[in-house]
Amino acid sequence: MEFFDVIKNRYSVRGYKKDKVEKEKLDKVLEAARLAPTGVNYQGFKVIVIDTEKNKEGLKKIYDRDWFVEAPLVLCVVADKSNTWTRPWDAKNIADIDATIVMDHIILAATYLGLGTCYIAAFKKYEAIKFLNLSEEYEPILFSPLGYSNANRADRPRKPITEIVEYR
Repeated sequence: MEFFDVIKNRYSVRGYKKDKVEKEKLDKVLEAARLAPTGVNYQGFKVIVIDTEKNKEGLKKIYDRDWFVEAPLVLCVVADKSNTWTRPWDAKNIADIDATIVMDHIILAATYLGLGTCYIAAFKKYEAIKFLNLSEEYEPILFSPLGYSNANRADRPRKPITEIVEYR
């Protein structure tokens, strides 16, 4: 699959088969996360791989949608703000940006491998911290189910280039 085909084929999957994700595919997805660029290459993140079947109840407390716990795995990218670059001129810590880039690599790699995903940012943060048993320095940034799609693509309209790009 060509790169732009991967981008065009990616969609938010909201229904999953119970089929297991092969270890080889999971390893490739996690390698894509490892290779993601981060500010000053600090790599202040972790990817937590969650077995859905074993953790269904805990996951439902974080994000209460039935399809969220259908996939065999849920991935969470957590950021370590104490180990992430901060812009010195305005004190902007980029942990959330780095973690989002990591999740984007995960999602595009998964799409390339025929797996479905869905960005989840609308989760209950403090339930997630408790469920994941995160230490103080880590913050959950994004979740995504990971598995084989059992849902039809719901195309969302996209604005034309002329509305989202400015040349100066």
